[in-house]
Amino acid sequence: MNILESMKSRQSVRKFKTDSVMDDDLNTILECAIEAPSAKNLQNWHFVVIKNKKMILELADIVTQKNKELSEYLEEDKKDKFLKFVKYATIFKEAPILILAYVGPYKITGIEEVISSGDNKTAEKMKLAAPGVHGVAAAMENLMLAANHLGYGTCWMTSQNYAMKEIEKRININKEGYTLMAVTPLGVPEFIGSKPSRKELKEVVTIIE
Repeated sequence: MNILESMKSRQSVRKFKTDSVMDDDLNTILECAIEAPSAKNLQNWHFVVIKNKKMILELADIVTQKNKELSEYLEEDKKDKFLKFVKYATIFKEAPILILAYVGPYKITGIEEVISSGDNKTAEKMKLAAPGVHGVAAAMENLMLAANHLGYGTCWMTSQNYAMKEIEKRININKEGYTLMAVTPLGVPEFIGSKPSRKELKEVVTIIE
């Protein structure tokens, strides 16, 4: 499988076999991740790799418990929907490995100057663009493409982040200035369904000649 085939065949995997991930393959996947571009070459990422199955299951329980706690603040109709969604926020428990991606500090170029000019509307839009996240997102994409190329499955997940405080306490990770951005399970796919369709290029691309 070449790189283009890896890109086109990659899809989210939510069912995994109990097979382990080869250490050499894991190292290759992580090495590919950190080859990603990052603004100002800050490489403001940090990856936590959890191989301990007991801990992975505990983290799923932590997310489930936090889901129940937060649901108590919701009206009944929203509460039911939130409670049901937790199964999607904990699918990582099916995999032999869980990878957590952290994003570190990044100073947005020009934002102080824009604020000084009084253009707060533009400054807010600059914050929404979250340029500090871009490099970590690129690293995660590299990680997923490399995993797919080697026959492993992944799934980009952010819905568990409402329990980030409890997750960080359990894994005992406290990197100053770093925030949990996303996680992905990693393992051998048990089942791969049909890939969801993509929008046509004309819907998402504007060409100016």
